[in-house]
Amino acid sequence: MIATSNSPTAVRSEDSHIVRPWQDVTAIGQNEATVLKGSSGIYVKDAEGNSLIDGPGGMWCVNVGHGRREIIDAVVKQMGELSYFSPWTMSAPVTTKLAQRLASIAPGDLNNVFFTTGGSTAVDSALRFVFFYNNCLGRPDKKQIISRVNGYHGSTYLSSSVSGKKSEKAHMDMAEGLCHFISNPKPKNRPKGTSVAQFGDMLITELEDKILEVGADKIGAFIAEPVMGSGGVIVPPEGYFKRCHEICRKYDILFIADEVVTSFGRLGYHFASKDVFGVEPDMITTAKGLTSGYLPMGALLISDRLINNINASTNEYRAFTSGFTYSGHPASAACAMANLDFFAKNRLLEHVRDIAPYFATAMNSLSDLPVVTDVRVVGLMAGVECELDASNPDEDRDCAFASKVDEACQDLGLLVRPIYNSCVMSPPLTITKPQIDTMVSILRAGIMKAAAKQ
Repeated sequence: MIATSNSPTAVRSEDSHIVRPWQDVTAIGQNEATVLKGSSGIYVKDAEGNSLIDGPGGMWCVNVGHGRREIIDAVVKQMGELSYFSPWTMSAPVTTKLAQRLASIAPGDLNNVFFTTGGSTAVDSALRFVFFYNNCLGRPDKKQIISRVNGYHGSTYLSSSVSGKKSEKAHMDMAEGLCHFISNPKPKNRPKGTSVAQFGDMLITELEDKILEVGADKIGAFIAEPVMGSGGVIVPPEGYFKRCHEICRKYDILFIADEVVTSFGRLGYHFASKDVFGVEPDMITTAKGLTSGYLPMGALLISDRLINNINASTNEYRAFTSGFTYSGHPASAACAMANLDFFAKNRLLEHVRDIAPYFATAMNSLSDLPVVTDVRVVGLMAGVECELDASNPDEDRDCAFASKVDEACQDLGLLVRPIYNSCVMSPPLTITKPQIDTMVSILRAGIMKAAAKQ
């Protein structure tokens, strides 16, 4: 199942009216784009009929793989019965059942489900709930947020304002004074002579120092991905996530776990916060794997504790005046239910936990390549960092190299997602050991091919 053409299919004319995400608007209609016309399992097919392994799993989201008939049929059936309802005043059985199902598998007391249209709007809703919560409790100044450098939380005004990918904020306005950023928990970047454990201690001290600097009475929430996704698959030091949660509890700061990437199987569990990192957050944001990308949907899960605290603060009307036209859309809810059914029927979580060590070994085998300076793997997500000259860092040079690896791999039959100077893999969770071998062998060939041209 490897592409045989000399180059990926690319077009200009079909994109002449599309402004894509992160598009250079001075070159609309000029940038090449691969045209995909089919998909099945872990593969997509381009317009020339070449099969390509979907290494990024779409955008971390095609967890059950492409073309699952049972999901498609469930969506069609639901649309034939009820295609829409107004979430302000009405409900639908399928959406109610999905909310109950999510509450039953969520950690701790996260029993309240607020449906959104995707990950960005889930994070946006979480931040708005922080403001709402503290207003209800008579703490109007407790609104500021702590986030991390290179963390990514979305593209709405609020979610982008708390994202820490500085290079992507050029020419864009952000909410000034809202967010305070602490260090990227990337072990590779720790000070020379510092152990990973000592680096973890430094990060926790930094978080507490930031709280004391700003004032706990001013900080409403800390938001963090258990594993940074779009920051390059950054796996923090052991115990980091749990210790951050403990610090937040100490200072009465809400803990938001952004699990848009890590939920629904990417790390082998429905939610990674508790099962992998030992944390029961105040809120969890999710999307992507919730529907495996078949339809747009996201959700914010809110703890009973927060709802109870609001109820205890007043007997007056308190409306969370936020929502979306497509909140809890019945077709998307049916998609999510069928997606979760697929997980259960095919024991997909167990499969991920079983195959993850093999995946890690295969990805780490790339460490022998001279340009590979770090391999980060957890569950079924990995980042292979490349530097052409580690003694002479050059971010632009190495980011360009990762893009060249992507091009080379696509010629060989593999889609790669270059993030900064890392080649990121997050394949469909259904991937098998032989398919992992093929994927890694192509990635190795692609890195070598790109390096040979330097």
